[in-house]
Formats: sequence, C-alpha cells, structure tokens
Amino acid sequence: MKHTIKSVVLGLSLLLANGSIAYAQDLRKGVPKDYAEAVRLAAEKGGAIAQTILGVMYANGDRVVQDFKEAVKWLRLSAAQGDATGQFNLGSMYYDGSGVTQDYTEAIRLYRLAAGQGFAAAQYNLGVMYSTGQGVTQDYKEAVKWYRLAAEQGNTTAQYNLGLMYRKGQGVTQDYKEEAKWYRLAAEQGDAVAQFNLGVMYRKGQGVTQDYKEALKWFRLAAEQGNTNAQTNLGAMYGEGEGVIQNIIYAHMWFNVAASSGNDTALKNRDGTAGEMTAVDISKAQDLARACVQKNYKGC
Repeated sequence: MKHTIKSVVLGLSLLLANGSIAYAQDLRKGVPKDYAEAVRLAAEKGGAIAQTILGVMYANGDRVVQDFKEAVKWLRLSAAQGDATGQFNLGSMYYDGSGVTQDYTEAIRLYRLAAGQGFAAAQYNLGVMYSTGQGVTQDYKEAVKWYRLAAEQGNTTAQYNLGLMYRKGQGVTQDYKEEAKWYRLAAEQGDAVAQFNLGVMYRKGQGVTQDYKEALKWFRLAAEQGNTNAQTNLGAMYGEGEGVIQNIIYAHMWFNVAASSGNDTALKNRDGTAGEMTAVDISKAQDLARACVQKNYKGC
C-alpha cells in the first residue's frame, strides 16, 4: 500500500469566535445591524479582526460580491497589524494566486509570521511546503518541525503527515511506534486515512501488538466514511476469518461496495470470491451491498 503525504494546503480560514466577539462589541456601540456594513465600519476604523473578516468575506463572496483584490486589500491591512489570521489568509491568497500574482515565497513569509504566533494551520502549511519544496528548498527536518508544532495543537492532517514522516524516515529516524501514535491521534479525530493506516498496522502487528479486532475497529470506522481501501480490507478479513467468524457473504459484500467506487483490488477480490460461492449466496451478498451503499456505509 502506497502512503502519500496529504499535501493540500489549507485555504481561507476565519476564527468565527473572534469575529462574533468583534461584531457584538460593534453592535453595542450602535453601528448598523447589517453584518457586512458593521464589519466594514469596524475595518475602516482600523480593527484588525474586522479587516480579516471583511477580507475573508470578499474572498468567499459572503454577503458581498466576491472580489479577490478587495480581499487582499483588507487582509494586507490586517496582516500589517500582526493579526495571525490575516497573515495566514493573505498567505493563502499568495499561495493560490487569488487577487495577486502567485508567489510561494511570499506565502511562506506570511505563513511563517502566523506560525510564529502559534497559528496551527500556518504551521501545517509550512510543513507541506517544506515537504514538497514549494517556495523553499525541500527540507524534511524542517517539515517535521512544523508538522509537530501543528500536530501538538491537534491539527489532524499534521498528525497524519507526521505519522507518515516516521513511517518513511523522512526528517526523523524511522519509527513505527511513533507512526502509530500520530495516526491514532488523527484517527481519533475522525481522519479516515489515518484510521485505515492504523488498521493496517494492527493487522500486520507493525508498531503495535497484532490485534485483528482492533484492526477491524479502525477499518470499519474508515469504511463508514467511504474509504475503499478500508472496505477492501474488511472484505479480506471476513474472507480469512481474522477477528471475526469467517463469512464469505460479508467478504463479497465489502469487496462489492469498494468495487462500486472504483477500487480495482476489491473488484478482483470480489470476482475471485464469487467463484467460491453459490448463486444464492452471491445474491444475498449483492443485496447486502446495495443496502450498505444506501445507508452510506453505516451499520453494514
């Protein structure tokens, strides 16, 4: 199974709690009740949080006509005042080339400013850019540094990527126990790929004591989110009787569910399993698979 870094750089983000506080304070000062107008007035008075909110509103077309250049204008004002959320979002505009010429170096600079204030999403983005060499020389140790800072704040994708760095020995000494540790933290927050990877580790006994029941638990959680690799592994475990009573009908069902979403391995396994089944059993498995898909993979 090939493991890959989750390299999606986080985009525009708004700290709604801060925005709500700022808006409530403005209302108490008697500004108009229209949200966009209230935010604009606060932004024009120099409020950094309001400037960030207004910038994000323009970027997303939220209660205003979408205008990336106007978004950049307000985020730049906020960032200049040291607002970490503004710095992060302006960095994302430079990363995407929205309202400005795409510039990874400037994105790095702004992410670094926000990351230095403990902004976890900026720390994660720096980790991705150092992992991939975007705007900087590729540096796995530096990537690990930023992933760890974000992961320790509970950033799920950073936790997953840090686990993967330990798996590959990139920027750190290869360590399957550390890999499992970080996958578990991400998996407990609902990351389907981390749940799948943790299931693989329990099935193989890699970095953890081999435990088929625990593997089934994590595969099932990932499968319920539509992860086809987890669904395929559930089929295999039912087929082999690993952690469950062997049941070829349920094996076929899970292979069929994963195959219906385009998983080639599941397709081959389903067809191979069908060769060992009666026509009646195949029909039962197909009915179960259809019901499973209709239930969005829950309780299958």
